[in-house]
Amino acid sequence: MQRTDFNFETLRVEIDARGIAGLVLNRPEKRNALSSTMIAELTAFAQSVRAGSGIRAIILSGEGDVFCAGGDLDWMKTQIKARREDRMREARKLADMLQALNEMPIPLIGQIHGGAFGGGVGLACVCDVVVAASDAKFGLTETRLGLIPATIGPYVVARLGEGMARRVFMSGRLFDAHEAIALGLVASAVPADTLAYSALTEAKPYLSAAPHAVKEAKSLVRYLGARIDRETISETIGRLADVWEGPEALEGIDAFFQKRKPKWFET
Repeated sequence: MQRTDFNFETLRVEIDARGIAGLVLNRPEKRNALSSTMIAELTAFAQSVRAGSGIRAIILSGEGDVFCAGGDLDWMKTQIKARREDRMREARKLADMLQALNEMPIPLIGQIHGGAFGGGVGLACVCDVVVAASDAKFGLTETRLGLIPATIGPYVVARLGEGMARRVFMSGRLFDAHEAIALGLVASAVPADTLAYSALTEAKPYLSAAPHAVKEAKSLVRYLGARIDRETISETIGRLADVWEGPEALEGIDAFFQKRKPKWFET
């Protein structure tokens, strides 16, 4: 038996009788890219989930062939001509979404198939544990466009650590699920046909744990970990705005939409 307590345009939420919620990115025709609507709805979901709601664990997944392709192309086109303050406002919305998901009092399990790129990696990094299909691909691809992984950066570094983050943070290269395990991003890589079962296996132990204790334990581990406060978030937004205004961003994004190699590309 399942119930749906939310009505979203870009998400699907189903909660079973045990309290395990499925949170599904539901823009398969856009490879679940993070549009302004999806960002707002993920924020609304995260802010509405409270301890004592009956939800014991949440499994985050994506509909279609790819978990999350990163930023929405229409959003990127809008940013090209936007003013600095407008770009910062949009970046703040993404940052607020990631913070809200990161601070949910309920365990969040990532179930990744196909690929997670850019903001999709950011979503993985705010999960408490991630399982991936063994053929999934990952990439912090922002530098290919002349941009930087700014708003997702604090969560990427918190998950991977500075040393591991340096391996993939700047190059824009793609890496597979097995390297994602070595980096600390993914807990396990499994055949695609067992992925949903593996994610559910990660969720089930929380049904035996005291909900308030789980909430307090998650709060404690965040307190003991890297500080991701308003100052840190504001710094990432400012740095992203700075890069957006540079010639490389203009060239990289223009090349992307024209389906050509940017001027700095070397084989």
